[in-house]
This record gives sequence, C-alpha cells and structure tokens, in this order.
Amino acid sequence: MTTTTVRPTDISADFSKVEMLPSLNVHLLSRRITCMPVPAIVEAIHRACVQERKITVANYNVHSFNLSMLLPWFYNFLQSAEITHCDSTGILKALEFMGLKLPLDYRASYTALMPELLKHCNKQGFSIFLLGSKPEYLEAALDKLRSKYPNIRSDGHHGYFDIENLEQNEAVIQKINRANPNILIVGMGMPLQENWIRLHRSRLNVNVIMPGGAVIDRLAGIVSDCPAFLSQWGLEWLYRLCREPKRLAVRYLLGNPAFVLLLALAKFYASPLEVEEQPNPSRHQQRFLAIVHPDDQHLGRYLVEAGLLTPSQLKTALSEQKVSGLRLGELIVRKKWLKQQTVEFLMEKLLIRKQVVVQTDDKRLGHYLVEAGLLSPSQVETALSEQNKTGLRLGELIVKKGWIKEQTIEFLIKDVILSERVLCA
Repeated sequence: MTTTTVRPTDISADFSKVEMLPSLNVHLLSRRITCMPVPAIVEAIHRACVQERKITVANYNVHSFNLSMLLPWFYNFLQSAEITHCDSTGILKALEFMGLKLPLDYRASYTALMPELLKHCNKQGFSIFLLGSKPEYLEAALDKLRSKYPNIRSDGHHGYFDIENLEQNEAVIQKINRANPNILIVGMGMPLQENWIRLHRSRLNVNVIMPGGAVIDRLAGIVSDCPAFLSQWGLEWLYRLCREPKRLAVRYLLGNPAFVLLLALAKFYASPLEVEEQPNPSRHQQRFLAIVHPDDQHLGRYLVEAGLLTPSQLKTALSEQKVSGLRLGELIVRKKWLKQQTVEFLMEKLLIRKQVVVQTDDKRLGHYLVEAGLLSPSQVETALSEQNKTGLRLGELIVKKGWIKEQTIEFLIKDVILSERVLCA
C-alpha cells in the first residue's frame, strides 16, 4: 500500500513574528559558511517543503572544516549544499579571530536545531525519514518520535547495510522514495553520511536532506545532549570526548590543535574574510549588518571628516587591513588610535546617517513617481506608511502591490540616481 505525503500549501508560516538576525555567507579560507540562526534554518526548510524544492542542509564544525581541507570531494559537497550552517562555537571563535565577531545565536548546533525543527514539523504535518544507526536504536528513535510528535509521519532504515552492495543500496533508496518524506536525516557519521548523500542525492524524492551525525542515537536516548551551560561556553566537544573517548580522541585531541594552527597561518597569509548578506534583510537586520560589517571606506572617510584620523593614518590602516583581514574599526582600536567605545559610537552615527539617506531616497522616488503620473499621492502615502511596518524599500513594496512593473521601477531608480549625479556635478 502506497502512502501519500500530506504537503502543506501555506507558505506563510508565522516567521514574520520572529525578529531574526540576518543570514550571512561568510567565506573562511574559501569555505562558504552560511551563518544562520536556528529560526532562519527552520524557515528555509519550511519553504523548501512547501515549494516542492530539494535542498541539502549541511554544517560546518571544526571536524568538518578539517575534513574539507583533507578531502576534495568533501569540500565540493559542502560547497554544493544550499545551506552549510555553523554547528560549533569553534567556528564562531575562528571567525572572530579572523576579524568578524558574531553573536552566539549563529551557533546552530543539532542540540538546538532539532527540537525546534521537530516542533515545527509536528505543527505543519511534515514527514521525516531517518537513515542510520543500529536497527534497535532506530526503532527506539522512531517510537519516541511518534510518541512526542504525533503529527509527524515518520519512517526509517538502519545504517548497517553494505553501501557498496548495489542491491542493498538500491533497496534503501527505493524505501525512501516510497515513503516520499519531506525531510531525510542521514545519521551514519561523518564523512560516510556526506558521501552517501553526494552519491545518491539526485535519485532521492525528498525536499530536504540533512547529514545528522548522532541525531538518531540522541532521539533514541542512547547519546545524551550536552548540558546547556557547557554548550554556551563552547565546551560541547569536551563533554562528548569524556562520554566517548575512544571514538573521539583523534577528532578532538589532534583535530582541534590542527585547526588552531591552520587559523594562525591563515591570519598572516590568507585572504581576508568575505561576508555577503542574504537578500532582502529587514530594517532590524540592516541595522545589525551595518554594525557588524560596516562599509570600511565610508567609516574611514567619516573618521577623517570628524578630525579623529588623519588621511595618512586612514591610508595606513586600509593598507594593513589587506594583510590582516581585520575590520577597519578593530584595526584602529588595536593600533590605539581610538577607543573601542568611540569607534562603536561613531559607527552608530554613521548608520543613522545612512538610514536618513535611504529614507530621503525613497521619498524622492515617491515624488518622482507622482510627478510622472504613475502613482497618485495617496498611493505613495500608503506605501510609505506600510514601509515603516515591513522594512521593505519603496520600490520593492510598490512592485509587490502590483502598481508598477519591476522593470519600470528599476529604470526610474536609475534615472533618479543619474539626475542626482548630474546635479551634484
């Protein structure tokens, strides 16, 4: 008997009520790390499920980063995944060492992610397939899953099959496709699970594929979660090492020092961090981005304009920045040219100045559209009022309302900018 998956059609899960931090793509030694808080990852998974898309949600921790340096196929797998979230405090510490300090909210470990994901799947009626672990552990995990989350349709297959055996491997793939789950969690241990996904991803009829490590054992209660206070201090690795010393000794006692040495070398010889924010951040997210990763050229000019730096100091700092990879503000503080309190205060002032310019640009665009007879004054007033609630740019809001085509808005915005440049000249 074939079971049909119930797939929700409502894409508007109530994520708008959650004031999330922005999602960032940070390139550390050419490794793309998708820094996303847990709510953002759950939202991305939700959208893939309801839009009938297929995505891979992988993760970076110190161990996977080390493996990506040793195994070319593993590096390529992580680069090809749609999401590679930060799974450890060690990665956040590495980013801070390289010049980008992010809040602990970006540490989306499975200990934090899985409870939120399962609660959401239970609410939405999503289905999950577990692949991995011993047969008895798998059954225990499925029993607890069905008991605690009755709205999740769950199925699974143990991981003790010969993945080199074509017949056994084919039987597992067919079982997954018959179940037709929204989410497939593969818990075979790293890097075996990533290699299995890499080889068979194209044949799997699922929306979301997640390498899960010991997730199945944790669901079964075989492996306990790290206490919150240890996790917050970045000591989850030590807790796991004490629990499983034979299995994890090489990973942590050799892997962690190797990672630190790699970063020490990178500090002096590698390219600076590259940070890209995801499209369409909210106003709250734009404010955070400006503080975490401000435009260094603008900040430099602002400090010279305020008489706090000389042009030669700015030139020296920007030159050293290319070698060190530090943000301009941090470099200035380290050189003791300005106090950190002063730099943070001026960065806030620079942000306010930018926000005023953005608002002025939107109002000017509104007047321009009225003058051209494309919108009425009441429409512009309505759009500007709604803009305060949504945080969207005026042009984007107008396009969403269907009042003007996107092509027309883009053309007119360019025309406004061109007119301003001519007037300034």
